[in-house]
Amino acid sequence: MATMALTKESYFWHKLHSLTGVIPAGFYMVQHLTLNSFSLVSPASFNRVIGFFEQWPKHILLGVELFGLILPIFFHAIYGLFIVNRGLPNMNPAYAKWREHRYYTLQRWSGMIIFLFLIYHVLSTTVHKYVVNSATVIEYAAMQQKLQMFGGLVFAFYAVGILAATFHLAFGIWSFCIRWGITISEKSQARMWKFSIGAFFVLVALGWGALAGFLIHKPGAESHAENEIQVSRVVSNVRA
Repeated sequence: MATMALTKESYFWHKLHSLTGVIPAGFYMVQHLTLNSFSLVSPASFNRVIGFFEQWPKHILLGVELFGLILPIFFHAIYGLFIVNRGLPNMNPAYAKWREHRYYTLQRWSGMIIFLFLIYHVLSTTVHKYVVNSATVIEYAAMQQKLQMFGGLVFAFYAVGILAATFHLAFGIWSFCIRWGITISEKSQARMWKFSIGAFFVLVALGWGALAGFLIHKPGAESHAENEIQVSRVVSNVRA
């Protein structure tokens, strides 16, 4: 009876782990990278995205961030580490040649990279915002300054983190569809495999593009533009 209970519990947590990897983690990452890509447009455009969410009532925003994002994502990450720790590598050369084995191994390594990346990212953005009680620490100027720290090492860390996260999600979608019985036949799995590869390239381009947006605009460009707008308004008022 104890063995059956343990088996059922393992099945349940594995299914939940798979689900949280797509919803909300996968969905959030796609929209997060999409909104961050507004950095390519201008600092003001990026800050308007931040301002939209900061206009929400604080208790609602905090509840969404905590229960809708942070807790489910960290459950997925922590249980993923449990799976990695429990799993044993197959050292058989005949097995290692298979594509699925290589991607399974990369999936586990990318998960460990993401875990470290998420800890730093959440602490330096969301947690930092609540500690100082100001959204300026996640606005364009602050993010640009942070990414340039230590001679660009933080920027490189973010680039690697995005690469790992996009690969992890893309391959995770393929395995999720198999685990949940969405793709049963070999043909449907092959189609989903092609979709996952395409999704990976699109998402990594989107994420790296968002990072590039913090390099193409000069520091202080937003403040200069805002000052010009204020001056033009004053001049218009005087003339009126």
